[in-house]
Amino acid sequence: MNVTVRSPGSATVINAISTGCGSAFGIELYVNAEASLKPSKRTFKAEKGVDTTLMEICVRKVLQKFDVDTGIRIQTSSTLPVASGLSSSSATSNAVVMATYQVLVGEGLVEENSLSDLDMVNLAIDASLEAGVTITGAFDDASASFFGGLTITHNPRREILHSSQMEEQNILIYMPNRKSPTAQSDVARMKLLAPWVKLAFQEALRGNIYHALTLNGILYSAALNFNAEIALDALDSGALAAGLSGTGPSFVAIVPDSSLDKVKEAWSFYPGKVISTGVDNVGTKVVEHG
Repeated sequence: MNVTVRSPGSATVINAISTGCGSAFGIELYVNAEASLKPSKRTFKAEKGVDTTLMEICVRKVLQKFDVDTGIRIQTSSTLPVASGLSSSSATSNAVVMATYQVLVGEGLVEENSLSDLDMVNLAIDASLEAGVTITGAFDDASASFFGGLTITHNPRREILHSSQMEEQNILIYMPNRKSPTAQSDVARMKLLAPWVKLAFQEALRGNIYHALTLNGILYSAALNFNAEIALDALDSGALAAGLSGTGPSFVAIVPDSSLDKVKEAWSFYPGKVISTGVDNVGTKVVEHG
């Protein structure tokens, strides 16, 4: 049997690296993971140029969890750019963990409901940490990707402080012509921001998500040497919020219909591309089973 799982990326409200507390929301850009059992060996296929190490670790952790030794085939495809600050690693690990688990259930090798949703998220985070693709474990990104909508989290405790549906709005993403792997970011400079990021985090807890996203995004732009004018141009063109997502290089803007063309035009002057998408309130789910 084949199982295909779809997992959304996420956009940053609060980057957790400076304080350990973060917030993110699901977006309609996805990683798909297809899993099927193979008699003898494990094979992993991804798009050209994508390292399969994270996929391999995800599968190993699920099999070890149930003390199952089997061959398995995993193939991923994605509309989510890698190393862009949009949680491609969290989406990949969530999708591969759920697909592996579901195919084991479907083949009768493990019992249904033997892994909770949070168990799957934690296995995915453990795999991301082992693969070295995250600094904090990215519980904020991973939970937003897994459950959809908005999550506010305490990452070291892997605790969700708040979760809710995210307001349906247009999401514009500006992607410059560069990649920025999270694990290569300057942690010391980001930790200098902690007092001000805490202010942004308090705004998020009070429900002022757009203020929080903008303040966080401009702070991290300064620490990581990204051009904050990209966010300011979006705000000047009518965006409700705009800022750096993750550790960059992508900027995200939340934009009402009336300002969509203006923000796109403002960002068209920067080298790179603009992606138009929306909020994902569904999260990681099985999309094909058979």
